Formats: sequence, structure tokens, C-alpha cells
Amino acid sequence: MKTLLGILCLLFGIGCQDAELGARAKAAVEDGALLVDVRSPGEFAGGHVEGAINVPVGELEGRLAEIDNEQVVVYCRSGGRSARAARILEAAGKIVVDMGGMSNWPSD
Repeated sequence: MKTLLGILCLLFGIGCQDAELGARAKAAVEDGALLVDVRSPGEFAGGHVEGAINVPVGELEGRLAEIDNEQVVVYCRSGGRSARAARILEAAGKIVVDMGGMSNWPSD
């Protein structure tokens, strides 16, 4: 079963969770980083991490002016879009924590 979850995580982002990465992301937000959900508006409306703003990855380059914090935490559903967003933001000079999937956020 553990192997199946690993394959699903790798291929589809299902069953992935990284508590250490989530804790690092939460600490960055507590220290003032901007939390950005890079999923679609529909996905965002269906549920998101409290305090996050929604800037879909496809719109990110055109909306960089809205990202006025030096440090940013990005996340999506499984990590693909957040990785793309992290590259865009790093190229714009931001310090980025790529949290990957939303499931990595600590539930406390």
C-alpha cells in the first residue's frame, strides 16, 4: 500500500504530504511572508489556506505588482503549478518557499 501511495503521489500528487515543508511555510507566513494560492479561482473558492490570496499561475507574471512582499509562500494542489510560480517569483527577485500541495499546510 505504501508503494502505491508513493506512485500516486509522484504521478498525480495524490497522497503526498510533507509536514516539514508545511511547518517551514507556516513559519515564513508567521514571519510576514505573503501566502499565495496559484490554483484557479474555482479551486480557490472551493477551499484554501486561511489568509491566502489567489493569483493563478497563468496570470502571475502580469500581476507581479500585487506581490509586494519580499518573501512569498506559494502552493497549489500537488506542487506542479507552485514550482512554476516559484521560478517566476524568484526571477522577479522574491524569496520563495514553495510549499507544494495545499495538503502540506499544518492542520494544527
